[in-house]
Amino acid sequence: MFTGIIAAIGSIAALTPKGGDVRVYVRTGKLDLGDVVLGDSIAVNGVCLTAVELPGDGFWADVSRETLARTAFIDLKPGSRVNLEKALTPTSRLGGHLVSGHVDGIGEVVSREENARAVQFRIRAPRELARYIALKGSITVDGTSLTVNAVDGAEFELTIVPHTLVETIMADYRPGRQVNLEVDLLARYLERLLLGDKAAESGAGGISESFLAEHGYLK
Repeated sequence: MFTGIIAAIGSIAALTPKGGDVRVYVRTGKLDLGDVVLGDSIAVNGVCLTAVELPGDGFWADVSRETLARTAFIDLKPGSRVNLEKALTPTSRLGGHLVSGHVDGIGEVVSREENARAVQFRIRAPRELARYIALKGSITVDGTSLTVNAVDGAEFELTIVPHTLVETIMADYRPGRQVNLEVDLLARYLERLLLGDKAAESGAGGISESFLAEHGYLK
């Protein structure tokens, strides 16, 4: 588990095809690896990866076909900057929100506008994730815990303060860029709980308007 508070900006040092998937070498910059051991989890742009080698200035990790298919990791190349966060401990401050490091989908930056000293981004999420994104709710973008300031269909807006621009890779964002999205854990589990016994049925989907009406949530 993670908090979505980025600890450092690192960079991709190498991407090596290996047995049908990829092994990645991440240089970790100012991230303290003193307490990291083999097998520990580190989030890279919100993707939970396992450290399999620790050469000193970073770590190697294996990236599966599943991860390559479901995230924007495939767009990275040597030199790409990445957000980094070590897994939380029982004594960590939960400054953001609970983040699993399991990406739900790939979003796209639609627009970027200056807003006083901040920058306002508009991001388009996959349609199937739109129901989990709420005004003033939490969302994770490339591993960064952020507050949703506006929602319009599958698009949402973020106002990013100068500190976040400096401490994450969001300063690099331009329209057309793909980003990893993880929706709030509570929203996903709440949807599953509302399905009740139907959750055990094969082919049970998510919450629909007809489901809400049938169970008295809509009048």
